[in-house]
This record gives sequence, C-alpha cells and structure tokens, in this order.
Amino acid sequence: MTQSRILKTEARSLLFLGIPLAGSQVAQFAVHTTDTLMLGWYSVIALAQVTLGAQVLFVAYIVASGFAFAILPMVAKASAEGDLIQVRRVTRMGLWLSTLAAGILFLPMWFAAPLLEAMGQDPLVAQGGQEYLRIAGFGLWPVLWGLVLRSYLSALEHTGIVLWVSLGVLVINAFVNYALIFGYWGFPEYGLKGAAIASVIAGALSFFGFVIYIQIYFSEQEMFARFWRTDWVTISVVSRMALPISATALAESGLFAASALMMGWLGHLELAAHGIVLQLAAMTFMVHMGLAQAGTVRVGKAFARQEWDAVRLTAKVSISLSTVFAIITMACFFGIPNFLIGIFLDHKDPFSVDILRIGTLLLIFAALFQLVDGAQVIALSILRGMQDTRSPMIIAAVSYWLIGLPVGYVLGFIYDFKEVGIWLGLVVGLLVAAVLLWARFVILVRN
Repeated sequence: MTQSRILKTEARSLLFLGIPLAGSQVAQFAVHTTDTLMLGWYSVIALAQVTLGAQVLFVAYIVASGFAFAILPMVAKASAEGDLIQVRRVTRMGLWLSTLAAGILFLPMWFAAPLLEAMGQDPLVAQGGQEYLRIAGFGLWPVLWGLVLRSYLSALEHTGIVLWVSLGVLVINAFVNYALIFGYWGFPEYGLKGAAIASVIAGALSFFGFVIYIQIYFSEQEMFARFWRTDWVTISVVSRMALPISATALAESGLFAASALMMGWLGHLELAAHGIVLQLAAMTFMVHMGLAQAGTVRVGKAFARQEWDAVRLTAKVSISLSTVFAIITMACFFGIPNFLIGIFLDHKDPFSVDILRIGTLLLIFAALFQLVDGAQVIALSILRGMQDTRSPMIIAAVSYWLIGLPVGYVLGFIYDFKEVGIWLGLVVGLLVAAVLLWARFVILVRN
C-alpha cells in the first residue's frame, strides 16, 4: 500500500471516530453556550454572573473528569486485548470515583460568593455566580457519570450514539432555557436560576440516554449489575491514571479561570466580553477535542499491540486534521468578529457597544491560539493513549502557571495592556505547552 493511501485510510478511520465525537463535544458545550447566549439577551449583569459561575463550575468539572478521561485509553487497551472483564471493571470504578469527586467539589461551590469576593470580584457578580452554582452544581453528578459512559462507548467505537444523545439534549436544553430564563409558555421568569436548572436537566438526560443504550446493546456485560461491589485494585489503577490527568486539566482550566478573575478586576464589561470570546474559542476547541479523543482510542489500541508505526501515523494525521480546522476557524475569527460577538448581545442594551468593542479585540487573540491550542490537546491525547500522564502533568503546570499566568498578569497590570495582556498570557502558555508536549512525544517514540 502506498504512503498516500495509508494516510488516507488513517484519516478516514480517525474521522469516522472523530466527527461524531467532535459533534458531540460541540453539542455538549453548546448547552453552556446557550446559557451565555440567552443570559446575554437577558441582561449584561446576568451575563457577567454566569461567566464567573460557569468558570468555577467548569474548573470543578475538569478536575473531576480525570477519571472519565482515564477510562478512554484503559477501555481501548483492554478491548484490544480482549479483556472484557477489565473493560467493565474500569468503567464501574470510574463511576464510583466520579461520584466521590463530585461530592467533594460541590461544597466550595455552595459557598462560592465569599470566596469570589475574597478574590476581588464585584459582590453583585459574585453573589449571582453563587446563585447559579448552588443549582447548577447538582448537575455535576449526572454530567460526570455521563462522561464516564461516553468514554466507555467511545473506546468501543460506538460514537454515533454519543453524538445523537448530545444533539437531543442540546435541543431540549435550548427550549427549557428559553422557558425558564424569560418566563415563556406559562413558566415563571427565573433568569439566571432558570439557566442553572436547565443545565441540571440536560446533564441528567444525557446520562440516562447512555444508560438506556448500554442496557440494550451491551446487556451481556452487565455493567450495572451488583454495582455496589467495590474493586479496590481497579480503583487504585484508575486513580493512578486519572489523578495526573485531572492535575493536567486543572492546570489548563485554572489558567482560564484565573484569566476570568483578572478580567473581573478590570470590570463587569470586560468580564462579559471575555465570557463571550471564551465561549467562541471553547466551542471551536471542542472539535479539536473530538479529534484528540479519536486519536486516544486509535493510539490506545496500537499501543496495546506495540505497533509504533501506527502510533506515529495516528499522531501525524491527527495534527494535520487539527491544523486544517484551526486555519478555517482563524479565518472566521479574523473575518467576521462583529457578527460572532453580536450574536450574544441585546443591541438595545447601552453597554452592548462597549462589550462589542472589547470582544472583537479579544477575538483576534483567540484566533491566534487556535493552532497551538489544537496542537497541545492532540499531543496530550496521543500521550494519554500511550498511558503517559505524569510528564504531561508537569509540562502543563510549568507552561500555564509558571509561564502563561505570570505573563498575562505582568502584561495586563504591570505594563497596563489590561484585557489584551491577559489574553497574550493565554497564547504564550498554550504555545509553550504545545511545543513541550510534542517534544515529549518525539522522545517516547524514538525510545
């Protein structure tokens, strides 16, 4: 088989897995984007409040999701080895550990307002963020359970159901959001609380959708039978894999959460604009994430068989596909920034002009980190497929907290570049991470 034919075959395989995963990632994230979009129509203050609250919730979600992300390469490897008992064990214990993690993280979300005020946030915005979190935080359990089952299904290459469940939940969430935020169709007008309620409902629907599918198509695995039985050996194995993944994800999400806090120091208009641009950047990032998860599955199975040429091939094709999408995204961000920002705003609001001005400027920097953000998540997922998680954790901590965050603070507040300086710090942190993670991959495959 010629080299070009090999590349095309691998690209088809990756896209077969990656397109449904990317679509489901976009749909899942769009649930949160719907909150931002509709609350932007509702009021600027509500938009700032949900931006702050959603950042806290996202950090909690990312920290706890390490157990679900660990399931993906472990199930892929066990499946390639024909060990179906191990497939069931790691999935079950992933659900157990996710339950525990959600419980631990819920407590600080309940008392978020004083913590946010201590970090220099406007008391009105901090209080609204807490109101959002006290409801939306209950959705952390079903969301994390659904993420574990999603990883299980993805590793077994049943990605179609992941996409369809995510799309169905997105549509339902949009209607529930609209009804509860604005008080349409006979429902009370809950505003910010309505968005939080809708998010909890969306998480629960997604989880039950996956449960029903597994019970129908994988009934022979008895995934939920005798669920109370504890497997301490598997808990230990999953934890050793998951904790570095959680720490890595915390380093990156913590950088973005810190950027939201620094934006809050500048004012609620800057925070609202930051929230909009972050939604757009994160939405496009979900496509890279879907491709990256497909790469994890492909590499995980090749790694189980010790097929190093296949590992290199998947890495090459994954980064190529990610680069093509990044270029398309950059063209959109550079070409139609006013339109993209304007979607989130009520143009009758007197503050909308200022938010549009700040947001279109920030979108330029969001365009700049499309290439490096895609590159770092592809490299991270390839390494995860090779079950290398500790070195990426160290790389992430150094790149984001010792380089990206200080650069953002210095440029934003010492040199007074304000919101532009903060976003330049994000770009620098992601660039350093991408370079170091790919260097790590090259070292591993050479050895």
